[in-house]
Order: sequence, then C-alpha cells, then structure tokens
Amino acid sequence: MNYTVLVTGAPYGTQNASTAFLFCKALVNTVHHLKSIFFYCDGVLNANSMTTPANDEFDLIKAWQKLKKKHHVNLYVCNSAAMRRGVIAEKKILNLDTQNGNLAIFFELSGLIELACAIKKCDRLIQF
Repeated sequence: MNYTVLVTGAPYGTQNASTAFLFCKALVNTVHHLKSIFFYCDGVLNANSMTTPANDEFDLIKAWQKLKKKHHVNLYVCNSAAMRRGVIAEKKILNLDTQNGNLAIFFELSGLIELACAIKKCDRLIQF
C-alpha cells in the first residue's frame, strides 16, 4: 500500500510529531511505501531549523531529515501555515525584510494542492 502521512503537531510539547516519526520509520522498513509526509498547522514547526533541543533530548528535526535522505520521502510543508508561524525559506527573505530563512534542509514549501495530489495517489492517509 502507498501511504501519505499528515503531521499537524509541533515537534515538542505534544506526542503527535514524534509518534508520526516512529510510524514513518517503521513503515519504511516494511513492504509498504511512504510516498510523502505533509506538515500542516503546528506541524510546520518540524521544519524550523532554529529549533534546538537539549543535548539529552531526541532531535526530531534531524530525524526527519535523515528519513528523507535515507528513504527519499518527500517532506512537504504548507506554505501558508509556515508563514503564519515564522518558518520561511531563503527565497522569501527579500519580500519580508529578514536576514535569513529558517526552513530546514530537505523540507519543501508547498501548497494544499500537493496534499490533495498525495491523497489522490495514496491508499491510506494517516494523520498525527
């Protein structure tokens, strides 16, 4: 089966994102296919490169990046939700008069149309 995962929880403060990561990690080690992960609402904070957990805490942002690098899973971030929460890409800085973007590498800004296309192509949509 083909899966799409929708993450709506922030990386820290709730279990949504960490549970989603554990599900995705387990899924890529099965016969099923994880086509894409879409971050929406507070889930876009998973793409904030400025998030720095304590040394003894699990770094969820780096874990998502490793999952993308190893298994070639698309990490889509809702552009509108990201803008509302201060997560911006380098190419957006000229319009916002900021010095740096903070969208973590391997994450890609997209619109809800990308989520709609992923839902159409997958067999299962799992939301965390």
